[in-house]
Amino acid sequence: MIWTALAGAVSLDAAAPEFARDRPFDFASLDSARDTPGQAAAQDPAPPPVLAQARLLINQGKPREAIETLAALGEPAPPAASLLLGVAYYHADDHQRAVAYLAPVVDRLPAGSLERREAVQVLGLSYFLLGRFPESVPLLEETRRWAAGNAELGHILGQAYVQTRQPDRARETFARTFGVAPDSAAAHLLAAQMMIRLEFDAAAESELRHAIEKDPKIPQAHLLLGQIALFRGRLDEAVGLTEREIALNPVSAVAFSQLGDARSRQSKWDEGIAALQKSIWLNPFYSAPYILLGKAYMKKGELATAEGMLTRAVQYDPNNRSAHYLLGQLLQQVGRPADAKRHFDIAERLQGQPGR
Repeated sequence: MIWTALAGAVSLDAAAPEFARDRPFDFASLDSARDTPGQAAAQDPAPPPVLAQARLLINQGKPREAIETLAALGEPAPPAASLLLGVAYYHADDHQRAVAYLAPVVDRLPAGSLERREAVQVLGLSYFLLGRFPESVPLLEETRRWAAGNAELGHILGQAYVQTRQPDRARETFARTFGVAPDSAAAHLLAAQMMIRLEFDAAAESELRHAIEKDPKIPQAHLLLGQIALFRGRLDEAVGLTEREIALNPVSAVAFSQLGDARSRQSKWDEGIAALQKSIWLNPFYSAPYILLGKAYMKKGELATAEGMLTRAVQYDPNNRSAHYLLGQLLQQVGRPADAKRHFDIAERLQGQPGR
């Protein structure tokens, strides 16, 4: 759980996962020192012992019990109780209800108070996790005014800027988070990497070209441009860009794997195999080149070698659906239906899991 010290700058302990790909993260609560009702509660008809008990339950990681405690106050909930209900629902992963309780009360909390800071932060994060990015941005920006040095907040705000198509603000925010100059090649590269993760490839491509203009030898930029070209089926461009990356960084296993992928998609199997073999020499524990080698050797009719490559891929990454599925196809092709079924069954179980 990530705790928020509302008396000062935020203290956030875990990196925010990529939105909509990982399980929603816990990001806001009161510091454990905040066990007593604050300014809002002083003028609130809700009984202070009830609020204090709810706060304690939230701090103990028991949001559902806190909700039950606060429910005894009835509806409509007083402002201090609404705040705690919003925080509790946030930690219970019910962000829609968190918004329902926090949005009406946030502007009624005293300006500059700990309660308002908490409400603003939790409401902004709830909007973010619901995909309501335009509504999250001003609240996250307000939080940044008193938590300017917090890296996790910068990471989230940068993502919100990407989602709302504000690339300059996204780049500036990521640059501040990573400690690089906002107009540097590194800042453009960082922004591009984040944009690729959020599937904003067109924006990322622009950032990468700016990065290369400012520093033609910056690592990773040609690789990422090649990756975008590969995904869009521009194979000759992907090959050229990836080869430029290898010239700059000849020990990049990922670059050789990407080159092998591009060459294989061009049906240049021998060239693809050569690049993929180099990838394995550089990093023998990376499953992607083994899978690609399995495909290539299957195309060449070298089924025993293909089986060896796919078996190695499964050993290094047992939860990789593609590896199991391809191995199942190969085993079916060589007349081993029982073994093939086992791998098909595993692939089916892995279907739909993120990254599989």
